[in-house]
Amino acid sequence: MAKRRRLETPSAEDLTKIADEIRAETPLRPAAPIAQVAADAASLASTMPPQARAEAAQDKADAERLRAAQADGLLLAEVPTAEIDADAMVRDRMVLNDEELTELRLSIAENGLRLPIEVFELSEPRDGRRFGLLSGYRRLMAYRGLAELNPKGRYRAIKAVVRPRQAIDKAYAAMVEENEVRAALSHYERGRIAVIAANQGAFTNVEEAVERLFSSASRAKRSKVRSFAIVFEELGDMLAFPEALTERRGLQLATALRAGAERRIREVLEAGAAKTPEEEWAFLDAVISEIEEGPRTAKRGGRPKLSVPAAGWHGRDTLQTSTGVTIRRETDGRGHILRLEGKRVTPDAIETIMLQIRDLLEAEDKL
Repeated sequence: MAKRRRLETPSAEDLTKIADEIRAETPLRPAAPIAQVAADAASLASTMPPQARAEAAQDKADAERLRAAQADGLLLAEVPTAEIDADAMVRDRMVLNDEELTELRLSIAENGLRLPIEVFELSEPRDGRRFGLLSGYRRLMAYRGLAELNPKGRYRAIKAVVRPRQAIDKAYAAMVEENEVRAALSHYERGRIAVIAANQGAFTNVEEAVERLFSSASRAKRSKVRSFAIVFEELGDMLAFPEALTERRGLQLATALRAGAERRIREVLEAGAAKTPEEEWAFLDAVISEIEEGPRTAKRGGRPKLSVPAAGWHGRDTLQTSTGVTIRRETDGRGHILRLEGKRVTPDAIETIMLQIRDLLEAEDKL
């Protein structure tokens, strides 16, 4: 009877030797070409259940739509406010009302941001800012104000529609269109942004800027914008209350500027240092009247004009304005009297003066 052979467990050294021999005898399989990989994937896909294949097709279609929407600037994103350059474009809206801004902050804090802002990618990011603000300046400022009041990190990012990079002329047109719809710009603001856009190279000249930025406006409205653009070009650095110009006054001023009154108006504004919109208009109106009346010659006949005294104090009780109005003060047993003389002292002007005196006296009572 044959003896049974006793089996022994191979050592670690024996196992390593066996593995080396197997690798030496087995050739490496070459990597499959991409065509073969695609074919294998297709064969596997054909074995997928119908519902799985439908879901895969839907996912592919959704991905294509998502990429298309992103390319067209139709997707919302959470953009850090620190990465937005609010001054990448000069804004068309000049005045930011503090009271309205406070109301907007309270509304956002209570109800959230109802309407996202719009930004566009900057071609050259600077100081960590990758986006330029297109529309929503007040909303962005309100968010930044809320962030300062919430140190825990809230309001550090804002919902925004990221528009694709676009030419600056289209960016200006989009900004103007958004503000025209949401809150109508004043004529002066329209003229101002047309001049700035032209100066920054978005348009060839102011005429083209007006035509492109306000293409949907009537011809009469574009003509008014051009008139206020002249006012901004020639007096924008001098006017203290340009936003208070009514349409009628702005057109009168533009007419005077076209007639060559710029130097005279600048002299009057520099010497006057108006404190209120009405005072500033009084200075302007004086020059406009001079232009409208024109120089009086001997051929025109009529009585010669009396020379207007120089502006300033004449004695202790008489003050002469540069617009030809004389203010005299008197006293009697009941109090003080102010007497105003001059053709510009109209009932409307007196009413305005009385209201300003009232405001001044009431303000002093509160001190």
